[in-house]
Amino acid sequence: MLPRTTARWLRCRAPLSAPRLRLVCFPHAGGAASFFAGWSAHAPEGVEVHAVQYPGREDRVTEDVPGGVDDLVLAVTGELAPLLDRPVILFGHSMGAVVAYEVARRLSAGYGAPPRRLVVSARHSPDELVGGDVHLRDDAGLVAELRRVGGAGAEMLAATPELWPIFLPAIRGDYRIEETYRHRPGPPLDIEVTAIAGAVDGEVTLEQIDRWAGYTSAPFTRHVVPGDHFFPAHYAEQVVGLALGGLEVLKENR
Repeated sequence: MLPRTTARWLRCRAPLSAPRLRLVCFPHAGGAASFFAGWSAHAPEGVEVHAVQYPGREDRVTEDVPGGVDDLVLAVTGELAPLLDRPVILFGHSMGAVVAYEVARRLSAGYGAPPRRLVVSARHSPDELVGGDVHLRDDAGLVAELRRVGGAGAEMLAATPELWPIFLPAIRGDYRIEETYRHRPGPPLDIEVTAIAGAVDGEVTLEQIDRWAGYTSAPFTRHVVPGDHFFPAHYAEQVVGLALGGLEVLKENR
């Protein structure tokens, strides 16, 4: 089945007629909705998986990347509104974690419809600044950073500079969003927060992951899975299981 593309920001490869729950996934800097392409196969019966498609990549390659997190949050939240007739879980990986967190705040405060759970992956807490100048570097410097961090496609991109004009604008825009984000203090969320870390992630420590506990008044849980910063690409089934584990809505009789 082809992805549902009537929406501008969300992609759903396996729409359900009557889902019990929706899992909405936010990719990392430079990532795309396709990062979560196989997740529907790992989800329990009744879970509809949506992936956020940021501008500037894949089927939105001609669009400009937004100027900051606030622009992303406003657009994604507006498109999520019709899907709030079912419980929603937000999952964000790396940069996507802070976007998902800000969407959770907006859904809670502005819509009165908080998600059932926020799942943050491979990302330190929002008040810890990323900073940096990666988004200001020349193309070679940006590609060098991608190779350092790793992830699918970094080596291929390094070897094909003729593709840089196509792919690097979106990646640079994502790094700008990440490096210029500043957390605005406010009350903690009143929803479960689950944090997932890679056992050998060189970008974030377990201590940094654990600080997410201060962003909710509800239960906080941290899990560690094998792998580096991009562990969801290799351990998707385990990550989906942890993201959805223990949810009462999935235990109820149909």
